[in-house]
Amino acid sequence: MVIILGMKERGMDMIISPKFRGFICTTAHPVGCEKNIRNQIEYIKNQNFCKGPKNVLVIGASTGYGLASRIAAAFGFGSKTVGIFFEKPASKKTATAGWYNAAAFEKLANEAGLYAKSINGDAFSNEIKQQTVELIKKDIGPIDLVIYSLASPRRIDPFTGETYNSVLKPIGKDYTSKTVDFHTGQISDISIEKATEDEINNTVAVMGGEDWKIWLDTLKKEKLLSQNALTLAYSYVGPELTHAIYRDGTIGKAKDHLEATARDITQILNDISGRAYVSVNKAVVTQASSAIPVVPLYVSILFKTMKTKGIHEGCIEQMGRLLKSLYDKTVKIDDRGRIRIDDLEMREDVQNEVLDTWKIIRSDNINDISDIEGYRHEFFNLFGFSIDGVDYDNDVDINVDIPSIKI
Repeated sequence: MVIILGMKERGMDMIISPKFRGFICTTAHPVGCEKNIRNQIEYIKNQNFCKGPKNVLVIGASTGYGLASRIAAAFGFGSKTVGIFFEKPASKKTATAGWYNAAAFEKLANEAGLYAKSINGDAFSNEIKQQTVELIKKDIGPIDLVIYSLASPRRIDPFTGETYNSVLKPIGKDYTSKTVDFHTGQISDISIEKATEDEINNTVAVMGGEDWKIWLDTLKKEKLLSQNALTLAYSYVGPELTHAIYRDGTIGKAKDHLEATARDITQILNDISGRAYVSVNKAVVTQASSAIPVVPLYVSILFKTMKTKGIHEGCIEQMGRLLKSLYDKTVKIDDRGRIRIDDLEMREDVQNEVLDTWKIIRSDNINDISDIEGYRHEFFNLFGFSIDGVDYDNDVDINVDIPSIKI
């Protein structure tokens, strides 16, 4: 399905509508993105947060769980936040959604009297790590909480210059299952060939814990971690239904490495009584997850089930609950030392109903027995579209500044 760009230029202003290429949206709406951030902030302000971290660094802070974590820390705890991301400002076309999200967050944080500064660039690089160190030293001092939430298809090793590319593939044997084009609701079979050993290793190099550890090593050596500092990285387990392409696939190998790295980092932080956790989160709509075959169909069914039971959560609800429970000491830890904030998704009654629906779902009944429309709506929201209270027929200025970033 092709969705035509409706972008009419009038001076510096444009009328913007979504344009998609598969699971990638190539336009974003600045007003819609800001309204989306405002909605998330209002949700957090209505929660009852305890005392929490004063200074928070979020690596991967412009979309998804990283963005929601930054919002929760700032507007829940009143934390000073530094956000790292790699986004594009507007040129002849709109900026990326992450750029508009970061601009809105900083603007609204500043209006609320909260410290918020950002660095735009490759978080894997030594250069961006050094810029971050200098900013923290200059402005706020030691960090109490480091959140690592990068989702990238590629990483350049900062020491060797080698480029690694990640893949979404099964391991051991080829895989065939159902998937959906969430734009059209058309269900089809998809087959994915098994990964090679090089592809597995490359995926671990990109999405495993190596860079997370480099960040914590760097901050520790620069004496920029406070006593009892915590660090979080995010993961997913999911049901057996998705394991072949996710937990038992190349991404799963990377997540295994991430979990092993958490133990290594905890040892590094031992002398300051610090701790590293991997938080296993719920399946939500993100641009990264939309690229994984099987996942959009599973999530559409999951949404229907959880909404019916009144237990549905998106990114902001998940991160609000995670950070609150982390600091009020009610957080759930499994026997592998992982935080489990996916507890509602993985409830037996939820998963049994999802599996029953999976067995009978087809293109002609998908709208009745899943929430494919809700999935589609949340995907549009990621880019500032389909947000209540936004007039998409109005001209908007696509050039939006992030206050702390000079371009």
